[in-house]
Amino acid sequence: MSLITTKEARPDVLSLKRSIGNVFGIPIDIISWDQAVDSISTWALTRESKVVCICNAHSVVTARQDPEFSQVIFNADLATPDGAPVAWLLRRLGARDQQRINGPDLMWKYCAHAADCGEAIYLYGSSEATLSILKDRLMAAFPALRIAGSYSPPFRPLTAEEDETAVKAINDSNAGVVWVSLGCPKQEKWMDEHRGRINAVMVGVGAAFDYHAGTIQRAPLWMQRNGLEWLHRFASEPRRLWKRYLVTNTLFIWYSMQQILFNRVPNAK
Repeated sequence: MSLITTKEARPDVLSLKRSIGNVFGIPIDIISWDQAVDSISTWALTRESKVVCICNAHSVVTARQDPEFSQVIFNADLATPDGAPVAWLLRRLGARDQQRINGPDLMWKYCAHAADCGEAIYLYGSSEATLSILKDRLMAAFPALRIAGSYSPPFRPLTAEEDETAVKAINDSNAGVVWVSLGCPKQEKWMDEHRGRINAVMVGVGAAFDYHAGTIQRAPLWMQRNGLEWLHRFASEPRRLWKRYLVTNTLFIWYSMQQILFNRVPNAK
């Protein structure tokens, strides 16, 4: 089994070759921060309908157990290694310099880039209150940033008419990138469903809106740098996140052992 592969991209994905890491059979891009920002920017300039998934331990374990979600990751135009465990496993499998390309930091770095280049962004997800704070904080940090619009969807499936209205608003805004904060796997499935309908790069960033707005406290830098951000989140919301972190992290360790020791993709069940 090849753990790290290089392949020609499809014409609708990247103009360059993509180096792909095999994490439990799930394709994760071997990519640097600059390459991630440059790829998104290249697509954004021509308003291409693309999907970028930010994949942490929860994502790859969920993909092993949910065929529908697995296909979403396979279909993604870019799947970055979020989460220290995923980046560590890729390094262990041969991508020696792979860093953690996480959603909150990617969003912040890209907003700085967009402000410098005059690119417009759109914010989709979270609550109206969080979006209001987020926009103020982004504009304070990046005065030249163009926030073309935002939308807080209801906590229920949108009707066909509501969805069409939301899609039209995004496309009419001329934003090149839509930052999507709906949580995993909802945001990834939403992006995949809207491929070809939304004329922009869609990037799923999980709790990034809350982190940057300050409505959820992010882990201290020393915890982020030592792969302990998950522990901070678990301690903050144990009732909601106990299964995600305790069960999922245990499965991640088990799957990793199978892949490293036996050089095979583990069974999902």
